[in-house]
Amino acid sequence: MTSSPAPILITGASQRVGLHCAQRLLEEGHRVIISYRSERPGVQTLRDLGATALFADFSSEAGILAFIAQLKAHTQSLRAIVHNASAWLAETPDTEVAAFTQMFSVHMLAPYLINLHCADLLERSTPADIVHISDDVTRKGSSKHIAYCASKAGLDSLTLSFAAKYAPKIKVNGIAPALLLFNPDDDTAYRAKALAKSALGIEPGSEVVYQSLRYLLDNPYVTGTTLTVNGGRHVK
Repeated sequence: MTSSPAPILITGASQRVGLHCAQRLLEEGHRVIISYRSERPGVQTLRDLGATALFADFSSEAGILAFIAQLKAHTQSLRAIVHNASAWLAETPDTEVAAFTQMFSVHMLAPYLINLHCADLLERSTPADIVHISDDVTRKGSSKHIAYCASKAGLDSLTLSFAAKYAPKIKVNGIAPALLLFNPDDDTAYRAKALAKSALGIEPGSEVVYQSLRYLLDNPYVTGTTLTVNGGRHVK
C-alpha cells in the first residue's frame, strides 16, 4: 500500500490488536488517527510515534457524534476507517440490558454513524476503505455471550450493506479473528483447551490481523467480504 496524504483512522487503538496495527502503519509511513476511551500507555506510545489521538466514548449516540465532530475538526479526508473499538461485558441478570445496550452502541451504532457521517472524508481519497473488525464467534453463536455475539454479527451485516451503498468509491470489508492473544493470567489448562479448538493450534498474535488489513487495503477488487482469521476452527 503506497503512502497517502490522507490519514487512516483506527478506533479503539490503545491496546492489543488496535495498538499493533496503528504502530505498524506508522512504521510504514502512514498518517494515523486513533480513538481511545482510556488513557493507557499505548496511547502515549502512538502519540510519540506521530499519531493523532482523539478521546471517544462510543457508549452513547452523543459520545459518537461528539467524536465525529472532533474528527472532522482534525482532518478533511481519510484514507480508511478501521472499526476496531470493542466491548466485552458480562451478561448477568442484573446487567443484561445495560451490557446489551453498550455493546450494540460500540459494535454497531458507532460504525453505522461514523460510516454515514464520514463518507465525505473517505470520498476525498482514492482509494478509500472501511474495515470492520468482527469476531469468528458470529459463525456459530455463543450461549454465554449472546449480546456480544449478536452485536458483532450485526457488524458483519453492516459490512454487506455499506459495501453495496458505497461502491464503487469506497470498499467495505471485515475481518473476523478468533483467538489471537492470551491474557497474562490465563492458566495452562485454559490455554491448552483454547489452542485445541483450531486446526493450526497456535497463538498467532496481532500481526495476522495487520496482514489481513493490509490485504484489504491493497486489493482493489475485494468489497463486501469478511476474512475469517481463525486458524481453521471451522474445520475442527
